Amino acid sequence: MPKKTVEDVAWQGKRALVRVDFNVPMDDARQITDDTRIRAALPTITYLSDRGARVILMSHLGRPKGEPNPKYSLRPVADHLASLIPDKRVSFCPEAVGEEAQKAVSALADGDILLLENVRFYPGEEKNDPAFARQLADLGDVFVNDAFGSAHRAHASTAGIAQYLPCVAGFLMEREVGIMGKALANPERPFVAIIGGAKVSDKIKVIENLLPKVDALIIGGGMANTFLAVEGHDMAKSLVEEDAKETARRLLDLARTSNRKLLLPVDVVAAKAFAPDAEHTVRLVSELQPDEMALDVGPASVEMFRNEILGAKTVIWNGPMGVFEMPAFAKGTFAIAQAMAEADATTIVGGGDSVAAVEQAGVADKMTHVSTGGGASLEFLEGRTLPGVAVIEDK
Repeated sequence: MPKKTVEDVAWQGKRALVRVDFNVPMDDARQITDDTRIRAALPTITYLSDRGARVILMSHLGRPKGEPNPKYSLRPVADHLASLIPDKRVSFCPEAVGEEAQKAVSALADGDILLLENVRFYPGEEKNDPAFARQLADLGDVFVNDAFGSAHRAHASTAGIAQYLPCVAGFLMEREVGIMGKALANPERPFVAIIGGAKVSDKIKVIENLLPKVDALIIGGGMANTFLAVEGHDMAKSLVEEDAKETARRLLDLARTSNRKLLLPVDVVAAKAFAPDAEHTVRLVSELQPDEMALDVGPASVEMFRNEILGAKTVIWNGPMGVFEMPAFAKGTFAIAQAMAEADATTIVGGGDSVAAVEQAGVADKMTHVSTGGGASLEFLEGRTLPGVAVIEDK
């Protein structure tokens, strides 16, 4: 069922209460080091402003634990936002609710933009306290949820407000849910999913949800070691999750019985120490030495994965192929990013490390969609209903 969006509302003179995800990294001088999330919200913000809405923005920043902390103030974000849209009037309110917030909202003219202080300065936010949600709702006429990165949290500003106001999706939310939803429900085939990262236990539900839907599932990263160990390989000093072996065995059986291709590395980049300057060599999985550990997928694995990706029409990627924060063990991850950039397919990247990889590889703009929500995209790939999506009204 398609959801209502900002395009389904006549905005002139209305107060648009917009949940955005401005949880951006800052340095010690409180300078924003990556403004991707702020830029991602601009289409919704400018659309509302251009149509005469009074735009009231809410966000969290960091984990201030329910009390004010100047380290997590959104004031620098308001200044940065103002610099990105110099033709708009952008102001900041040092409170999120209460008398000062009411006054700041009352002072807005049509088209003006106001950013409220960090909603996590209030204990009611993370508790999804109805009284706090009500106070926020009193500031607006329509609730716009454009914070996909926080949609998996049932907090006052992501879900609770919808008890008191009609709720529609912003453009970013619409895009995230639309592209990923179509890929999962009705993908162009062949459909290939690539799952990496350190632990099987973090991705069990994702694999379980994706296996029946995909034509091929590629598994890399540290989690591949557990699958390889179950297949009978001696993984030596590599990370193997003993308590996830039964799960890995069950997933391998599921792939066989459902006739799905499940690809594991055939070779690895091995080292004797978990260190950036460790000497390393390429080994077949079957030839790993007793004092070695697998820290990246090897060139033969890359070639096999690459061919699968280039033959696909839909590709979803979540999780790196190796310890990609160490340059010596990043080649596999960057090769996957490159293959996705070259593929004639709908390419979707979800999850923090994979997003960092496509950005570092300089190919983020070649992807169909790079998700802004790490935890949210993971839960979406698990097939779970996200609270912040569920509250948006159906068309």
